[in-house]
Amino acid sequence: MNEARNRAILAALLVATLVLTAAAWLRSAEYDEQYTLFVTGGMARPAWPAEALVAGDVRAAQAGHAGFVAIARDLRTTDVHPPLYFWLVAAWRAAVGDGLFAARLLSVLLSVVTLCGVAVIARTAAVPPAPAVLLTLGCYGFAYTGSIARGFALAQMLSVWGVALLLIAHRRRRPAVMLAAGLLLGSATFANYLAVFVACAALLYAVIADEARQSGAGWSVSFALPAWAGFAAWAPADLWFFLAQRQSRAGQFPPFHLISGMARLGQYFAANVLGGLPLYVDGAARWVVMIALALLLATLAALTIGRWQHIATPPARLLLAMAVGASPIGIAALGIVFDSTPIELRYLAFATPFVGLLLAGTFASLPRRTGRVACSLLLAVQAAALAGLMIRPETMQPARATAIAAASLAQGGVVLLPRGNDGVGIVGAFAIEAPLALPLMVVGKDATAAQIRAQLTTHQRVVLALLGQDADSRAALPVMRQALADRCWRPAGEGFNVLAFERVCDEACLSSSFQRRRE
Repeated sequence: MNEARNRAILAALLVATLVLTAAAWLRSAEYDEQYTLFVTGGMARPAWPAEALVAGDVRAAQAGHAGFVAIARDLRTTDVHPPLYFWLVAAWRAAVGDGLFAARLLSVLLSVVTLCGVAVIARTAAVPPAPAVLLTLGCYGFAYTGSIARGFALAQMLSVWGVALLLIAHRRRRPAVMLAAGLLLGSATFANYLAVFVACAALLYAVIADEARQSGAGWSVSFALPAWAGFAAWAPADLWFFLAQRQSRAGQFPPFHLISGMARLGQYFAANVLGGLPLYVDGAARWVVMIALALLLATLAALTIGRWQHIATPPARLLLAMAVGASPIGIAALGIVFDSTPIELRYLAFATPFVGLLLAGTFASLPRRTGRVACSLLLAVQAAALAGLMIRPETMQPARATAIAAASLAQGGVVLLPRGNDGVGIVGAFAIEAPLALPLMVVGKDATAAQIRAQLTTHQRVVLALLGQDADSRAALPVMRQALADRCWRPAGEGFNVLAFERVCDEACLSSSFQRRRE
């Protein structure tokens, strides 16, 4: 029986490795991944020249190897993230390679290790491990954060293994393991600050469970103290970075509104589990899919509540429930306190391993055949969502599709790109997806239409890449259009997020045009 269970776990982990690797290979480059590549490449905020460069120059700027001290300094002055993931990915890139796919493979590896932790929790909590692994993998938010070059996968891994050790330590009464659990939970916050919500839920559980076990009056924290101490050991390092960074992205999120904020929270929590299937259909079919998925999610919630007493072991199911609720509750609290709406799919992904564990326990509590059918149905829906994650443009950022369209229309001309807020996210993602020799010109956020025209005097063909992905880039797009709204330029084609123009004036006409403007 144990041998068959172990084979099932290994098979589930193999499936996970293949799925996550495919997602890492197939998905378009993303805005935020460029922070990872530029910071670890030693050029946190490149100063792009006014004249044209080629996409290969941008990639070369990402290919350096920054030291740990330089990474820490750049993060404190230019970013809003702690350094643990960046240190790890810098070492990984030095050993494996500089490209985006190589960096993404680190997240794949970390996510597979996370799923090993899910299997350990499942066995400790009397939940079927292989279904728990597959249901966690099937969660769209887990697969997404597990296949991009950002710090979520590392923080997720440390959080899950911290929870696993917490369960083991509490069952076996081992303070040293409790300390290790706290250290892992604390280190997760040094990879991503938002991991603090799961960590606090786990540490609160340690106090509650210890009090219940002691069966005395009041709260007994004696056995939970090592976990709290391990977690607290990371607090000075977290604060040293966070206090320096806290104002670096003021205005990043819109103001918080309770009703719309809660609706967004529910929408993204559902998407974490079931993906973006409604995005792939139009019209009435979209409403049908949305209603069907809402009913499925409501059924899963009702089934979990109804079978609560039969799910896992009593202490473990409490911890799993607390870990599921920690991220949405914590993010909602942040929104209320700071009057912002930091609600994104990836921020809620920290709940997905615990959702997978609870669902696996729920299905296992049902009659055997019913449980298998229910689990298979959910896995089928999740598989469809993961297929969309890999191949559907609706779930991807626009860099790849825009670069393909721009390259097909360039025909020896230059592509104009908005610089964006920091010159990293838009330019880097586009350059990764573009041909190495494609000429690019980066338009600064304060550039005027006349300045852009002056920079294009030697170019006969121009393609506008209309990538409005942040406030500065959105402001630059009408200026870019205005620069080519001139009698010396005429439309020459359009594609996904791009407009092409060709010059129709000769040099004499162009000089005359400039002279008339000055007069």
